[in-house]
Amino acid sequence: MKVSLQERVCKAVTLQEVKVTTKKARKWLWIGLAAFAALQVYLVQELIAAMVLFSIMFVVVAVAALIIYLFDRAGQRTIDWAEPQTIKAAHAARKALDRAEEFSKKQLHRQRSQTAR
Repeated sequence: MKVSLQERVCKAVTLQEVKVTTKKARKWLWIGLAAFAALQVYLVQELIAAMVLFSIMFVVVAVAALIIYLFDRAGQRTIDWAEPQTIKAAHAARKALDRAEEFSKKQLHRQRSQTAR
């Protein structure tokens, strides 16, 4: 019975039909499986290394953000604390300026004294 070319192409090969019979073929099969396993281990190692690097970068960025946040909070507290003192200092400076201006308008010599000739 002759099998046509079309029937040969359409027939699928299953794993049960493929049998490794020679010693050389088994050797190459084991080498291929070992290479596949090594490749998978290598890929897992790369993924772990990438995860470690990204984790380190995330921690660095998080610490920088925390430092910026803490400086902002400290700045806000400092401004809240300094505002009343600044207002008091501005009032005192304004009073001192008014007194100095008033003092500068007064004459420093006696009004009825004679000038030196």
